[in-house]
Amino acid sequence: MAPAVSAAPPAPGTSAQAAARPPGYYVRQRLWQNRPAVAGLAFIALCTLVALLGYWVLPDNSPNANHGFVQVQKEAPGLRVLLLRQPLPDSARTGPAADNLFTIWLRGREPAVQETPIGGYQFAGDSIILKPLGVHSAEAGRPRRLALAAVVGRPGPRAELQQLMVQSHLTTRRYWLGTDKAGRDELSRLLLGTRISLGIGLVAVLISLVLGMTVGAVAGFFGGWVDSVLLGLMTVVWSIPGIMLVIAISLALDSKGVWVSFVAVGLTMWVDVARVVRGQMLSLRAATFVEAGRVLGLPTPRLIARHLLPNMRGPLIVLATSNFAAAILLEAGLSFLGLGVQPPAPSWGLMVKEGYDLLGTTAGLWLTLLPGAAISLLVLSFNLLGNGLRDAYDPKTPVAG
Repeated sequence: MAPAVSAAPPAPGTSAQAAARPPGYYVRQRLWQNRPAVAGLAFIALCTLVALLGYWVLPDNSPNANHGFVQVQKEAPGLRVLLLRQPLPDSARTGPAADNLFTIWLRGREPAVQETPIGGYQFAGDSIILKPLGVHSAEAGRPRRLALAAVVGRPGPRAELQQLMVQSHLTTRRYWLGTDKAGRDELSRLLLGTRISLGIGLVAVLISLVLGMTVGAVAGFFGGWVDSVLLGLMTVVWSIPGIMLVIAISLALDSKGVWVSFVAVGLTMWVDVARVVRGQMLSLRAATFVEAGRVLGLPTPRLIARHLLPNMRGPLIVLATSNFAAAILLEAGLSFLGLGVQPPAPSWGLMVKEGYDLLGTTAGLWLTLLPGAAISLLVLSFNLLGNGLRDAYDPKTPVAG
């Protein structure tokens, strides 16, 4: 008997080795080769990081995104302001009950000091003389005199108090993107606006996926009169413009705010998901593995959730990215009309509206362009990522290397 000949291992790069790779490997390879999609994903990741960190990455590291100074309203980018920092009185401090992690994440930690913009200062003995700030013109008002010990919080030698005043209680803040009509830092509000835009996109996509997958799966799997009724419902909702439906839902809920906007936008985007799931379900319900599941007696909910819906993962991911971009635009339009997020929340759509009201002034141009550019960049990033995912899940797209 001839001795058995052992098969040589396949050389690297051969078809045998390539066939052992899972389909997800080729999806990732196609996606990483698409540079616009990778750039969009990087910008989305950066915005997500900014949204998660929130007040910890603001230029002034305080809740000044919602509280500004009337002395520096509608100022151009690059403004430098001298600030006096004084301890807050006990009556102005919040109680410990409001100081929880959720409140800190949402509104920022309440400052322990009070900041006041000043135009200059000079020391006079044991006191400091503060000059009033007048950015546009000489401001009517007299200089104020404060005792150094009262500002520092303890008595001491004059030279030591003056040194502590300069080191700890006088600081300079730069407004890199200027201020709005309330004297708030525009850059801080733009950074905080990522929370609302990404938050409403995430909630809207989750609502649309859950509702759309449920309706589409039931309509496509059972067919018959169930499909006709649900398809008629989809057609009616599809025929209503999205912004009009969002306005109708907001008015029907008789409330305004962040969560109402989230729910209203999510309830208008489920039809796209339902139509895609229905079409995929109609083509897959006659497949061999579905017939095998029926023969084995698998329950219908398990057959749909465990065996049919996972086969639609690619189209649903692509649709989720496009719905994310559409939700951001809908929220911006709703806030622009005054029916979405209410002030002083830093919504990009609301910031565009505030800048639009000031277009006749010098500050109106950048107060409109800055949030508008932020909306455009984020929506463009999601569209580029969606196009890249669509090509990545297409098996006809070649993989380099």
